[in-house]
Amino acid sequence: MRTRRFSHGTIRFLIALGILLAFVQAARAEVHRFKPTSGSPTFARREPVLRLRPGDIVETETLWGEWYERPGGRWPGEVGPFYIEGATPDDTLVVKILRLRPNRDIAISTHNPTFGLLAADRWTPMLTDPIPARRFVWRLDRERMTATLELPGSRMKRIEVKLSPMLGRVAVAPPGEESFEGLWPGNFGGNMDAPDVREGTTVYLPIFHNGALFYFGDGHALQGDGEICGSGLETTMEVTFQFDLIKGKKIAWPRLDDGEFIMVAGSVRPLVDAVRIACVELIRWLVEDYGFEKWEALQIVSQLTVLRVANVVDPHYTVVAKFPKRYLPR
Repeated sequence: MRTRRFSHGTIRFLIALGILLAFVQAARAEVHRFKPTSGSPTFARREPVLRLRPGDIVETETLWGEWYERPGGRWPGEVGPFYIEGATPDDTLVVKILRLRPNRDIAISTHNPTFGLLAADRWTPMLTDPIPARRFVWRLDRERMTATLELPGSRMKRIEVKLSPMLGRVAVAPPGEESFEGLWPGNFGGNMDAPDVREGTTVYLPIFHNGALFYFGDGHALQGDGEICGSGLETTMEVTFQFDLIKGKKIAWPRLDDGEFIMVAGSVRPLVDAVRIACVELIRWLVEDYGFEKWEALQIVSQLTVLRVANVVDPHYTVVAKFPKRYLPR
């Protein structure tokens, strides 16, 4: 088979053309400032609250509501959906998180007697006493990017931790007429609770409806792997997104790229099946986009992949398989 070679002049022309197209898209891009006033109770196909074009930037924020103000308060819902012009089910939605910062001085974390990894629920009843319901108020220092919690019952009395802001929920409308409450993650994204969904990360989502219909919410100033108690440091966020499309490319599960790792998120129960989904899709990504032979990809994934258990508390568990980009071909 003959290898096609381009002249240096042709290569320079192609590079210049690519730069020109990028400038044209940037010139067409608009910056939208969108302040949400109400949230959507489910991830579902519904009328959009904002229409965008590929390349557009949105400066917005997550929602504050009763849940943050008092025990038993109602969750405010998610922001969206945003309609991206030209998005079809044959494409991939690209969501760049350009900026993500807490915009309040407190964060709330709760214990619930029937919710969380270590709590009894209707699927795993126990004879031991339930975890007592508690509400913890963390004080945020947004300049120093730290959070402080008073610990009156503990020897150290106070703890200060570094913040790592993230979005628990990024999603598109799920397939067909499916509708999922905000707690659910799945192949549409949703409540994955993955700390990798943070400033500087690009999220790739499959598309099931024209316009993609993008949702987001559930800001966490910090959250440990697994979200063990069922709650991160829940607070509101200022967030800046940039949207784009990969035309003619379909993916099956959410993908992420933070510059250091490429990642795939799988969400299902039992936990081992979430691991399988994430690893299978990561291997497919290496084969399809980076030229690896399938069984050789299995070998290197087996030796180099980092597995993050993002949540083990939601109706579906989420696992993120992370492959270091330094081992990818140039």
